[in-house]
Order: sequence, then C-alpha cells, then structure tokens
Amino acid sequence: MAEEAEPFLAQAEATDAAELKRADANLAVIAGRVVMLVRSGIGLVNAATATSYVLTTLLDDIPVGMIVSAGTAGGLGTDVRVGDVVVSSETLYSSADATGFGYALGQVPGMPERYTCDRRLVAAAAAAGTPDIPTRTGLVVSSDSFVTAQNVDEVRNQFPEALSTDMESAALSQVAHLFGVPFVSVRGVSDLCGPAASDDHATHVDDASERSAHIVVEMLTQTDV
Repeated sequence: MAEEAEPFLAQAEATDAAELKRADANLAVIAGRVVMLVRSGIGLVNAATATSYVLTTLLDDIPVGMIVSAGTAGGLGTDVRVGDVVVSSETLYSSADATGFGYALGQVPGMPERYTCDRRLVAAAAAAGTPDIPTRTGLVVSSDSFVTAQNVDEVRNQFPEALSTDMESAALSQVAHLFGVPFVSVRGVSDLCGPAASDDHATHVDDASERSAHIVVEMLTQTDV
C-alpha cells in the first residue's frame, strides 16, 4: 500500500519513478544502497507478479542482492504486540492444503514445506530492534484472507508457532526461492487479528509501516548481502 511505501520514500536520498506493469516502482538510494521500491498491491498474486516482473525484465542486467517484504502484518503469537516488528525466519501459505496428496499443511506441491529465509538478513534485521521498536523472529504465514476474529483461531490452531500473518510474504518467499535470491520479511504489527482487526489496522498502519521501514533501513546499513 502507499502507506507502507511512504516511509522509504521519505528516507530516500534520490528517487526515480520506474515504469512497471501492474505496480508502482521507484528506483531509490536508501542508506547508501540502490533499492527498487515496488508497491505491488495487496495479495499473493499481485506480490508474486510484480516481483517476478522486476527480476525478469526491469532488473534483468542488474544483480539483485536481496528481496525484502516490508509493511504491515497482523499479530498471531501470544507474546506479539501492536508496535512489534516481526522478522521472518520461515514462511508458508496458511491456506495451502494438499495434505490429501501427502504434503504438509501449508506446503505448495513441489515446493519446500516451508521457505527458509536468509540467515544473514534475519540476523541483521533482528539485531536492528530497539527498546522502542522490539523485534520478534519466527514463522510468518500468508494467505489471501485478512485474518480477523472469525478465522484467527483456525490459523493459530494449525500453525501455533506462527508470529504474524500477511497477504504477500509467502508469495515473495516462493519467488525468491525460485530465483535463488536471499529473502526476508520485516513487518510492523498493526493489529492482533481480533474483533477490531480492521479498525486497528487502519489506526496503526502508518506507525507500523514506519517501524518496518526503520528496521529495514538499519538492516541495509548492517549487511553487505
């Protein structure tokens, strides 16, 4: 969303709008690093389509050091609070179910049971936390359904170790896996998937986005990936 991209644009030393089908993009210099900031739109297909297009077309001749999923998320873990930033060690699709064919719950046939995120990026993002912006590291799940009080119990029961949920990170993990590019998700928690999840998200989307961007920028300064 625009709110999730704005904190990065505000910190950019230079930006240049880029032509990108089905998404908005800016080539920017942030923390001394060249960043392609892509606002893909909401959802798994939008995220995967935009990222694949960047990797295959727009940046075909430019080496890509990492893919980062930034923005907001809903908190699932019992110790996760609004204002935390969740750093993904692993991701999966909470809505994927091919168990009838012998696959694990959350696994896409032919893909890993879980997508393991780059350890160097995970460590750098986790270390960027502060007392005011605490980080949590663990499993992130994604689907095309916004998780609220109506469906949160099912997600928590199926994936009790999951810390947060969003609608893009697992798709970006799969694209990164297929292209062999290091990946991590760094998302600010805007709501706790409860009865007021939609209202809480709307209230905290700006702050959660700023917290996500703060951790990502610090990560960029601390890693040479």
